[in-house]
Amino acid sequence: MTIHKEGKKLLFWMLMILAGMNIALHQIIPDQETLLNVILIASVIIFLLVLQFFRNPVFKSGADTQMVYAPADGKVVVIEEAMEEEYLHEKRKQISIFMSPINVHVNRSPISGTVEYFKYHPGKYLVAWHPKSSYENERTTMVVSQKNGVKLLVRQIAGAVARRIKWYVKEGDSLEQGGEFGFIKFGSRVDVFLPLDAEILVNINDVTKGGRTAIAKLKS
Repeated sequence: MTIHKEGKKLLFWMLMILAGMNIALHQIIPDQETLLNVILIASVIIFLLVLQFFRNPVFKSGADTQMVYAPADGKVVVIEEAMEEEYLHEKRKQISIFMSPINVHVNRSPISGTVEYFKYHPGKYLVAWHPKSSYENERTTMVVSQKNGVKLLVRQIAGAVARRIKWYVKEGDSLEQGGEFGFIKFGSRVDVFLPLDAEILVNINDVTKGGRTAIAKLKS
């Protein structure tokens, strides 16, 4: 387990501020030992909570052309057929994974392939489980194409709390299965649009691990 690059600067300054505040309070109210201890404990808890937001598990990525792995840690909240209107313009099986504030926030490619399409969309910050969040919230859309022509669309969606989507890819880039392509600070949602003949391997409310939980199996 390492700390993700997105959190290192924030964690450094947060540590400096909390440490400075506790040192200053010891100088200002040295006789209030109980209060000082409560503030110290609260500072440690707050720092640890933010620290766990930026966990970055280290593991060996897969290389299976038929298996589709979860793009994020979280919980499966949607499994349905849906019309993908932005790029594929066809009906697909959609799996949506909700990332809570306590989940790892790294986003990983479900398959290996080439980034055929990528676009960032500014938008609203509705709660991530809102039906309109997929096309009204701030989001990114990425299409990864395998050598055999199979395409998957992956969408990062910001929520009411998560207002910073980061991405590290562009059109033409190669991605390995389980490879990092983005990050959503403080949770949100990731959608995957699969071919209709894909076999779904998860159920609603199943817990997923990004790059490690198989969510579907492709037929070709």
